[in-house]
Amino acid sequence: MTSTDLPDFARKLCGRAELLHRLAALPRPLVFTNGVFDVLHRGHVSYLDRARALACSVGDSRGSLIVALNSDTSARRLGKGPDRPLNNEIDRAMVIASLESVSLVTWFDEDTPLEIISEIKPDLLVKGGDYDMSKLAETRVVLAYGGTARALPFVDGYSTTALVKKIRQGQA
Repeated sequence: MTSTDLPDFARKLCGRAELLHRLAALPRPLVFTNGVFDVLHRGHVSYLDRARALACSVGDSRGSLIVALNSDTSARRLGKGPDRPLNNEIDRAMVIASLESVSLVTWFDEDTPLEIISEIKPDLLVKGGDYDMSKLAETRVVLAYGGTARALPFVDGYSTTALVKKIRQGQA
């Protein structure tokens, strides 16, 4: 596939080297979230839509949602299973980039997004409801430069790990 064969939404993909330059062109506030997003499901898209809505609710700006994906190497270290992620980082990034709610997609190789958050300084850090925001180093970094951090509730009943297990048991 050549670059001319790529869909328009592929323009949302952004490597780390060009990240700060690309972010400078996006409307503020910048809302940041991260994850593996291996097999996209209703819980994921609902979460990302709510995160983007937070960007749009601050001031008169449209705001932007930045999604940082765990690279394949980073995702494997999370202990979700030896064959995870099921979809490679480029495929996961393309699926996330296709969502209207997402403004830009990038990757990180580290175990946590702390380094990339320190680099881009988003106005708002958003995580899923399973995180205690007060215990995250990322929250401390965001608060230190004047940003905010917020956990969004899960859509009950949706989990990639549970979905993969269900498929493997022949129940899907």
